[in-house]
Amino acid sequence: MAREALIKDFEAMLGKENVFSSEADRRTYAYDAAVLNPVVPAFVLRPTTTEQLGQCVVKLYNEGVPMTVRGAGTNLSGGTIPDTSDTVVILTCALNRILEINTNDLYAVVEPGVVTADLAAAVAAKGLFYPPDPGSMSVSSIGGNIAENAGGLRGLKYGVTKDYVMGVEFFDATGGWVRSGSRTVKCVTGYNLAGMFIQSEGTLGVLSQAVLKLVPPPRASKACLAEFDDLQKAAEAVAGIIAEHILPCTLEFLDNNTIVKVDDFTHIGLPRNAAAILLIEVDGHPAQVADDAEAVERVLKACGATAVHVARDAAEKTKLWEARRQALPVLARVKPTTVLEDATVPRSQIPAMMKAITEISKKYRVDVGTFGHAGDGNLHPTFLCDKRDKEEYARVEAAIDEMFDTAIKLQGTLSGEHGIGTAKAKWMEKETSRGTILFSRRLRKALDPKGLLNPTKLVGIMGGE
Repeated sequence: MAREALIKDFEAMLGKENVFSSEADRRTYAYDAAVLNPVVPAFVLRPTTTEQLGQCVVKLYNEGVPMTVRGAGTNLSGGTIPDTSDTVVILTCALNRILEINTNDLYAVVEPGVVTADLAAAVAAKGLFYPPDPGSMSVSSIGGNIAENAGGLRGLKYGVTKDYVMGVEFFDATGGWVRSGSRTVKCVTGYNLAGMFIQSEGTLGVLSQAVLKLVPPPRASKACLAEFDDLQKAAEAVAGIIAEHILPCTLEFLDNNTIVKVDDFTHIGLPRNAAAILLIEVDGHPAQVADDAEAVERVLKACGATAVHVARDAAEKTKLWEARRQALPVLARVKPTTVLEDATVPRSQIPAMMKAITEISKKYRVDVGTFGHAGDGNLHPTFLCDKRDKEEYARVEAAIDEMFDTAIKLQGTLSGEHGIGTAKAKWMEKETSRGTILFSRRLRKALDPKGLLNPTKLVGIMGGE
């Protein structure tokens, strides 16, 4: 069917106000937060009900039109960039209802467009806790969190998105309605389709609803900032805390480059002369918090911390975490191009990975600010450059290649939480195997015979292997 005729059909289905076909509107959805070339879609759909969402998928599948589902577009791996100019983008932002918060059975039922921070606030108002907290939580949506298996600052102790998904409902490539999981703590009915759907980056279906586990909030917490005059001492302190079997809810790292730039912007008084800082929070029962905080401080000093500052109250604690959450937006202001990576290694290998990043940045003469979730091995080396400078950007790409090679040699992974999309697809076989790629492609082919759901993402579709 011709593009214009298809647009008219969707306008009749969704209303003209929910079909975006102008050049300006389409360009808005041509990119995400990855450093990749934009692709302008054919047009964009915004269903406002679950029924409309399913109808959109059925119509596009029957017409043989490739589709990419988009939440807030905060992802960093190219997952929501249209595959071609023929691709139609389906927005889930209007499907933003919190359908239920069950305080007796400890779960919430939400639509995919619910903003993560909005859910966390609504749950907290009921005296409960939804722990996943990606750095983009103020704008990112639950559908995207599930598609990418988003992590966050609290991942060390509380886990990531997959640990809180009890059930999902989604439409497969043909528009068929699929349900997996339950509102019960235990459920082994059929295949674990919910588990397969999580982290599938929009390649296996279109989420319409999720059941999410909630937990009681911790009764107490204590946060501190530790200063180090040597980056390697900070890295060794991270490993030391974990080796002592202390599990903070957050254990974050900022190098000097990041510290100075964040303090320039926020003026919150970070220790600008420190080679690195660790931001640490322990939580739980008050007595346990006291014991853990004391043990953490002991390890920090034994590993060479030059100073340990304990937050005196909730306001000071909030200030510390605001500094960490500002790291990416502040670094992104420095130069025209910001390449944020998330190479992740076993926690014991943090010192080796830190050392490698420092050596790589010097070797390739690139500006790198490193921060991240050091407690779970998830670092965010952030390359600051200008993609228009072809010589500089070639050095950045070579540095990233070597960084990923190092992470894999240390038995780590290409991505702890940002996903593969198209940005990291070329390295997938290095971490997995050719057989893994082909198996995954066969799985996709069986579930999406026409290859229409985000066709080039993650492992791509069958053909050309």
